Amino acid sequence: MTATSPYQGYVYAYPHKTAYRPLDPRPPLRRVWEGEPMDSLSLYLHIPFCEMRCGFCNLFTRTGAPDELVAAYLDALERQAGAVREALDAALDSASGAAPGAPGGVPGGPVFAVAAVGGGTPTYLSAAELTRLFDLAERTMGVDLRTVPLSVETSPATATADRLAVLAERGTTRISIGVQSFIDAEARAAVRPQRRAEVEAALGRIREAGFETLNLDLIYGIDGQDARSWRHSLDAALAWKPEEIYLYPLYVRPLTGLGRRARDWDDHRLGLYRRGRDHLLAAGYEQVSMRMFRLPDPARTAAPAHTTGYCCQSDGMVGLGCGARSYTSALHYSHEYAVGTRQVRAIIDDYVRLAPGDFTAANVGFRLGDDERRRRHLIQSLLQAEGLDPAAYRARFGTEATADFGSEFDRLAARGWLETDAGWPRLTAEGLAHSDAIGPALFSGAVRELMAGYEAR
Repeated sequence: MTATSPYQGYVYAYPHKTAYRPLDPRPPLRRVWEGEPMDSLSLYLHIPFCEMRCGFCNLFTRTGAPDELVAAYLDALERQAGAVREALDAALDSASGAAPGAPGGVPGGPVFAVAAVGGGTPTYLSAAELTRLFDLAERTMGVDLRTVPLSVETSPATATADRLAVLAERGTTRISIGVQSFIDAEARAAVRPQRRAEVEAALGRIREAGFETLNLDLIYGIDGQDARSWRHSLDAALAWKPEEIYLYPLYVRPLTGLGRRARDWDDHRLGLYRRGRDHLLAAGYEQVSMRMFRLPDPARTAAPAHTTGYCCQSDGMVGLGCGARSYTSALHYSHEYAVGTRQVRAIIDDYVRLAPGDFTAANVGFRLGDDERRRRHLIQSLLQAEGLDPAAYRARFGTEATADFGSEFDRLAARGWLETDAGWPRLTAEGLAHSDAIGPALFSGAVRELMAGYEAR
């Protein structure tokens, strides 16, 4: 653990998409999913459109998409969903020994235990377009959105009453809104030109719609932000009593608006993080990870995924949309990845022209061997406040995590970032604060080499 900065990179998935490479030959999806458990899957729908591009954003998204492009994208998404569902059904039939669609095949098809719509900004879609999207998820993919946790992202400008009504009616249990700051000048500094009045009005409409879980995203480290203004945004967020709050450090990334104004402000960000963490803990929130804080409520439907039967460490994910990724135990795959505006637009333009047969194979991805599967389980567990369950690790891999990653644990413990209680490794409070250094340091050499060789575009 030699990293000098606590902000090396946000590890929301392992391996990162920059470690993906074109698959040659392209494996058919029915073979990719053959033999995979499909009784507890996650469905992710990606909408790559936003009304504006924030200065800190490195998501796969484009702004100002005309109506005809949005319609063409939904057409392509429907073609992809049909091809993917057919491949999943064929994989299940093959596992059962039946011919595809023959009597005796697996009834009911794949089972989705959790669903999410992200982007971009999904509510860039109109109310009618959102209805079409949910119809696709239910009729083609077979997920009952009203019986599983469903999370949808929105923004202050697009959280309109008609859109929210569709989300509520179709079973959305969690809605996440990027506020970033309740101070107008800070929002402008983050190249997020919104006014607090617009944010407050959107939050009012969200609460009126009655979603079980409201999540607010806030960012610390914005130019001009200090401890006092950070506390002001925290208190403004708490006034809405959100069930969840995410605290994100500001990153400056290549090919983004703020990426051209990089400077060293690690100590400042770390100080703001600690103030924010302590303030939320004092307000009764529990810490789930470095970023996520949640009001304790075991009865809430939109609880962590493991309470729904879905486990992100081991269960598969089916991603639909040109920026989505999919996970099986042996392969992570997606379409091409980009951040630059011109490249993103080109990928979206190519996606909307794809025929149904073009969606039947995986394009780019990363094959996971035994070591990488162990490493992924380690990273996704250790970066959560509850830490790594040694019994679950042993049951899955037949080995002890302390034996497989003893040297990594020793280095973390030597920094005061790891503690072991009755054999249960978990990060200390200071370890959680350094999650964005710990996660990348746990990447395998092969993944780091691939990421280093990726040409940003």
